[in-house]
Amino acid sequence: MTQIPEVPVTDTPTSRADAAQALVAEVRAMRARVPDLVIPDSPIATQKLISVATVPTQFVELTAVAVTNSEALVRKGGADAAQLRDLLRYADAYDPFADELEALAQFVRHSVITARHKAGSEALTTYAIAQRLAKLPETADLAPHVADMRRALGKRGRNGKAKTAPAPVTPPSPTTPTK
Repeated sequence: MTQIPEVPVTDTPTSRADAAQALVAEVRAMRARVPDLVIPDSPIATQKLISVATVPTQFVELTAVAVTNSEALVRKGGADAAQLRDLLRYADAYDPFADELEALAQFVRHSVITARHKAGSEALTTYAIAQRLAKLPETADLAPHVADMRRALGKRGRNGKAKTAPAPVTPPSPTTPTK
């Protein structure tokens, strides 16, 4: 008779989920702390802004000087020199913060993939062992578990060369003479 080892019950999934949720709440709270935060209204909103947002800083500074020195360039509702310079200071100050957040996101994504890799590797090793043990009479009771694992795993592996679909045959058009 096979003895099944007792698995200790832990609340790790709940505590990890709670810890992750607490971090999400902290990140969301951080939004309120970023002045003039603008949330994009579409997936391509940032792309629409890039070409104008990347004009040289020197160009913006020269326009600020020109607005200061020429009354004809002052526009109603337009930014004055102080506002232009403040916008540049904002961009310079918060760009490294955005870089740091992106780096953190990349590290967290890598950590998530690493955890999934470790879990998957352990599961695949267990599956391989279970497949072999299920063939032995003394551990044949593993066969239903192996079948369940096989179904859950699905078809995976290398396909070799990708099969190319044959080119579709186009019927001759009514104006094309047939021979």
